[in-house]
Amino acid sequence: MKWLRYSTRGEIFTGYLEGDLLHAVKGTPWGEWKSTGVQHELGAVKLEVPVIPPTFYAAGLNYVKHIMEVAHAKGETPVVPGAADIGYRAVNALIADQEEVIIPADAGEKIHYEAELVVVIGKKVKNISEQDALSCIFGYTIGNDVSERDWQKEDRTFFRSKNSDTFKPMGPWIDTDFNLHGAQTRVSVNGVLTIEFDTEAMLFSIATFISRTSRYATLYPGDVMWMGTDGTSPNIKGGDTVEIEITGLGKLKNRFIKAHV
Repeated sequence: MKWLRYSTRGEIFTGYLEGDLLHAVKGTPWGEWKSTGVQHELGAVKLEVPVIPPTFYAAGLNYVKHIMEVAHAKGETPVVPGAADIGYRAVNALIADQEEVIIPADAGEKIHYEAELVVVIGKKVKNISEQDALSCIFGYTIGNDVSERDWQKEDRTFFRSKNSDTFKPMGPWIDTDFNLHGAQTRVSVNGVLTIEFDTEAMLFSIATFISRTSRYATLYPGDVMWMGTDGTSPNIKGGDTVEIEITGLGKLKNRFIKAHV
């Protein structure tokens, strides 16, 4: 089932998609809900970020090729993490499919995309085992972890480099039936394929990240965990459009705009 947040005539709805028809519900997709009887055509609404998470987790350095290429670009020896590395991102940075990423006026030229599978938590868990970890997942969506690399070197907390407004496109929906096995992640810039990788080829699995995180932080329904990326991005400039596709999950498309002030 595909779940969306969407708006029309100034009102935001939550609903599920059947064909091209949206069925609005009252309640939360991962909790109790009931149909309102209100329906909308998918093409007649604006998609919103599919979930506003209580906490926004992010896996760090979770694909080996990405680790190798980043280290090579810096002239450093690659260091592969010995355990799942968990960070945070800011909710203020989230935008929806088809919305614009605004590159700040004082940003440098090294603006990069990071195509990521996003896990949406569906129930409260603490100290969950790896064996049981997948049971707390509600569904999956797509994220683009936009980064300003010069700022990333300067800012210890990644405040600007990862968390500037609009730097976290996510969507278009949450799919509860997505199958990770065999899925491919593809990124195109202005319609030209720039990278393709096996979505499942993670250094540490989703179950490992959920279990390790829950050892120290309680996970709540609606929390999201972005699972990292592979490869490296070309420099993205104002006017470029980045489209991320994960097979079986959908496409996330956003245009980049350079601010002047």
